[in-house]
Amino acid sequence: MNSASTGKELLAPEKWVELHADYLYKYAMTRINDEDAARDLVQETFLAALEKKEKFRGDSTERTWLTAIIKYKVIDVYRTKANAFTSKDEYGTPPDEAEFFDPDLNNWKKEHWPAPFADNVHDPLHNKEFMSVLQKCLNKLPPLWMSVFKLKHMDDEKTDSICEDLRISTSNFWVIIHRAKVNLRSCLQKNWN
Repeated sequence: MNSASTGKELLAPEKWVELHADYLYKYAMTRINDEDAARDLVQETFLAALEKKEKFRGDSTERTWLTAIIKYKVIDVYRTKANAFTSKDEYGTPPDEAEFFDPDLNNWKKEHWPAPFADNVHDPLHNKEFMSVLQKCLNKLPPLWMSVFKLKHMDDEKTDSICEDLRISTSNFWVIIHRAKVNLRSCLQKNWN
C-alpha cells in the first residue's frame, strides 16, 4: 500500500537528513540563535520522530510533522531559559516606562514617538543588517521576555498556548510582551539608523 492509494503520507526516515535537516536547522536557528543547540535540536527531533513513528497518522507531510516536533523542542529550550530567569539577573531592570509614555495621553511622549527605522526596506543588504541588529537586541532581553516575544511574533502562537507552555499567567504575559517591545524599540532606535 502506498500513499497514493490511501491518501496518507508515508514516512521515509532514511531520507530525513537529506530532505529535512537544513530546513529544521534554519527553523531552530531563527528561534534560538545558537548553532550547536540548533544542531542538537535537529538530532533530537529525528530521534524523537523515530521513537514515535507509529504515532504518525499520515495526515500531514513528513516535514510538517518533523517541524511540529522541533517546535516543541524549541519551546522546551525557551521554558528552560524562562525558568532560569530571576528578578535579579544580568540584564538589570527595564527602563522606566514613565520615560516613554505620557499617562495623560495614554500614548508615547512626543520626544519618544517611534521613528522610521529604514528608508529603503527593499534593499536585501539593508534588511540583513537590520535583522542582525534586531537579533542582537533580542539577545539583550531577559530569556523569558525573548521567549515570549519570539513565540508570539515569530511563531504566531496564541497567547493561551504561550502561557501554558511557559507556565505564566495571562496578565504576566501581557506585562512581559509590553516590556519586551519597549526594550526592543529602545535598543533598535539606539542601534539602527
